[in-house]
Amino acid sequence: MEIFTYHYNMHVVIGSKLLLVACLSLMKPVKPAVLHASKKHKANKTVKLHSHARLRHHYAEVEANYETGETTPDELVEFAQTLKGVRYRYGSSNPEKGFDCSGFVNYVFTHFGISIPRSSSDFAPVKGIDIKDAKFGDLILFTGTRSHNYHSAGHIGIVISQPGEPLVFIHSTSGDENGVTETAMNERYQRRYIKTIRVFKEEPQPQEEDEDAVPDTLEEAR
Repeated sequence: MEIFTYHYNMHVVIGSKLLLVACLSLMKPVKPAVLHASKKHKANKTVKLHSHARLRHHYAEVEANYETGETTPDELVEFAQTLKGVRYRYGSSNPEKGFDCSGFVNYVFTHFGISIPRSSSDFAPVKGIDIKDAKFGDLILFTGTRSHNYHSAGHIGIVISQPGEPLVFIHSTSGDENGVTETAMNERYQRRYIKTIRVFKEEPQPQEEDEDAVPDTLEEAR
């Protein structure tokens, strides 16, 4: 009876150990698999974020081509400055209600019959110029501050300074000024800067006559 009891207990112990080992062997791959899937998911999210952050650098750029007629950059800037103090209002291009950034820019250019895109994001494919050459009437483009356009064009203003001067632009902001204001380029806007766009074509410089030049024809000599 004692021998039977001993063998029975041994079988129970061995059986329990085998069952425990089997359970552990089944459970072991589960945790690493979950962790591996979690890491893979995080890696994918990181790749997507980095790819999104580079979107604004991958546009096929096109040349700026806007018909400005007889309007001069000075006239445009002078009119834009008369709108300082108009409050900010999202989605509006009506000075009686307020302006958002692109609404303000669009209103100023439309006043002179100059057709430009309504949204700041529409300027993203337009070829820019060197910021050191920014001057009166140029457009300056920044990333937005909202989550959906943090890495893409979302803010725009009009340059009101000349090359060699500290860069200043006029815009409608939802920031502390909450409306149309003039802002000098600072660290905050430098981080968000995308490009500067030339709207007004360069005026051809008149050629100076060379007094020592030999006339090509008899008519010129006369």
